[in-house]
Amino acid sequence: MTEQTPIVIVGTGLAGYSLAREIRKQDKGARIVMVTADDGVSYSKPMLSTGFTKGKDADGLAQADTDAMAEQLNLELRSYTTVTGVDTEGHRLLLGDESLSYSKLVLAWGADVIRLTLPGEGQERVFPINDLGDYRAFRKALKPGNRVAIMGAGLIGCEFANDLRNGDYEVEVIAPSDAVMPSLLPPVAAKAVQEELESLGVRFHLETLVERIEPAKTGVTLHLANGEKIPADLVISAVGLRPRAQLARAAGIDTGRGIKVNRALETSAKDVFALGDCAEVDGHVLLYVLPLMACARALAKTLTGERTEVSYGTMPVMIKTPCCPAAVCPPPSDAEGSWETEQDGTHVKALFKNAEGDVLGFAVTGRFALEKQALSKVVPPIHS
Repeated sequence: MTEQTPIVIVGTGLAGYSLAREIRKQDKGARIVMVTADDGVSYSKPMLSTGFTKGKDADGLAQADTDAMAEQLNLELRSYTTVTGVDTEGHRLLLGDESLSYSKLVLAWGADVIRLTLPGEGQERVFPINDLGDYRAFRKALKPGNRVAIMGAGLIGCEFANDLRNGDYEVEVIAPSDAVMPSLLPPVAAKAVQEELESLGVRFHLETLVERIEPAKTGVTLHLANGEKIPADLVISAVGLRPRAQLARAAGIDTGRGIKVNRALETSAKDVFALGDCAEVDGHVLLYVLPLMACARALAKTLTGERTEVSYGTMPVMIKTPCCPAAVCPPPSDAEGSWETEQDGTHVKALFKNAEGDVLGFAVTGRFALEKQALSKVVPPIHS
């Protein structure tokens, strides 16, 4: 009896493992092979910015090792394996000198951190944190009482700033924007989060850039465009993510901001799918948990014989800043309207309404964050 050609999933992050779990709900016996360039340890990437708040180091944030995951999900797992190409015609995944045949291929290999190329000799103190290995290296380098500079005031930068202050580290945040999380929050909500982070002891340097990083007697000095010099022991680079699409592009698969897929997560190549942070789903690149889980549920059905299109409902983003709990459901980029605000100090409820008074988006902070579920029912879904 010939061995069944497997479903191959590239990537063992939240997307890859979530998909494998969903497939097992549909089909206990389908042959699955997972391939990953790292150790394959299961962990939740969103939890990396909560280590000090939860009192956990890198090992504490790990959920299960490779052997446990392979046994739990009844699959073959190839760790420390680098994908070098995809032969879409031959239905083969290229692994250097080897190849792996697939019946269906799922690309769930995530996104890369955007790396800034800065002058100066202090680059070895700069840590991008994109996976558990990165986080482990950062925690190993971090010493009690260290000063940490964070480049970037987006969601990740703000979450790490809060968490590091909870660990009693000095934190400086540098960003070119005039507010925190400018692509997510309206100004009134952004100001509330920033004020609470400042009350916690985070220092912000906005509307400026890091021009170079030089070694100092202890740690490094960040030279800013506005003339400031900031001493730090370690630097976190949190300037954004870019979906991994290079290998797909090289294989002739259509790409845009990410790997282009329709609502059935199908790429332009037969039997090749994409999921998670690397995917541009029906024109949307949403690097958050809720859309990822919706895609995993739909794709599992497709891979086990029932073609299913994902339907994005309302997708609020939870911002893990315990000093100022926040949630946001941004309005569509082409929506016309304005923000209406109810505010009590740093407790903000901002509703984005069109001319007819329909609520198309919201941002809530402080005690108003408790209203996120009720508001999610009012905002129209992404896919109607």
